[in-house]
Amino acid sequence: MQITIIQMAVSVLLFFVLFFGIGFILNMVLRMTWLMAALYPIVVIFIIDQVKWYEYFSKPGESLGRLWERILSLHAADVIILLSGFAGAVLSGIAIRILRQKGYQMF
Repeated sequence: MQITIIQMAVSVLLFFVLFFGIGFILNMVLRMTWLMAALYPIVVIFIIDQVKWYEYFSKPGESLGRLWERILSLHAADVIILLSGFAGAVLSGIAIRILRQKGYQMF
């Protein structure tokens, strides 16, 4: 399936804003600045895999092999979209740190 430039731009923007917002809220509520950036790889695994989560514990060799195959089969557009989500998660941590240094106490 081909992705157009408009779909790509909207997807990048959507992932960036989505993970920036989720990260910002988690950082405010839990007061853990880099929580979303640390959890992002787990979220990406749930997005790209086709394995049930409990199979990572019951059949780790097979499920991790299938996950690695899925990671290697990602297209460049998919990688760019996922990296924009990671950038949003990291920038939410940076934004919270700057706001706290300026004196704003979030919850």
